[in-house]
Amino acid sequence: MAKIDLFCDNLGKKYTDKNIFSGLSLKLENKSSLAITGKNGTGKSTLIKILANLIRETRGEYSIKIDNKEIPREKYYCYTGLLAPYLMMYDELTGFENLEFFYDLKIRDKNDEKIKFLLEEVNLYPRRNDFVKNYSSGMKQRLKLAFAILSDPLILLLDEPRTNLDNEGIDIVYKISARQTERGILIIATNESEDTKLCKELINIEDYKNIK
Repeated sequence: MAKIDLFCDNLGKKYTDKNIFSGLSLKLENKSSLAITGKNGTGKSTLIKILANLIRETRGEYSIKIDNKEIPREKYYCYTGLLAPYLMMYDELTGFENLEFFYDLKIRDKNDEKIKFLLEEVNLYPRRNDFVKNYSSGMKQRLKLAFAILSDPLILLLDEPRTNLDNEGIDIVYKISARQTERGILIIATNESEDTKLCKELINIEDYKNIK
């Protein structure tokens, strides 16, 4: 198993004159799990986006090392998986075609058996040939979860993972989360107390609002 080190030192994000958070430091490694809490609009998703390398921090340092080798930022996508409400799938493609497209984009290979396995994991295989535009909101969330674990990521980032899910869908998220903590790093942005129980560590993003 690869050795993972996720490191943040004095991390901060600012939009124009608005300080989202600052002074945030983290160190996570294999079998670590972290819950990020805080009121809506206080910066949980912003931090997740930074960790997924969708946006850049304003100050501080963020790095990922694999087997003590620092990974270039442009390669972070190879080691991270993201589930978030703001991610979009292609409505005009089927569930299977969506995963096939993203699998080829991210891994540059064709593996129908892996896609079948992922769809079975999130209980969407019977609906694999349906267009995503005909999926319910909960089914779309499950498909996004399959996308998040597409490459067996060493770092799994879940932003409000319960969004639009029924109890069965939540159980699937929890099963995948538990498996992640056996091998890699799990980070969840949530205000659900049941979600935070999945994690060994917890931070409240509001504690990093006024740090200079």
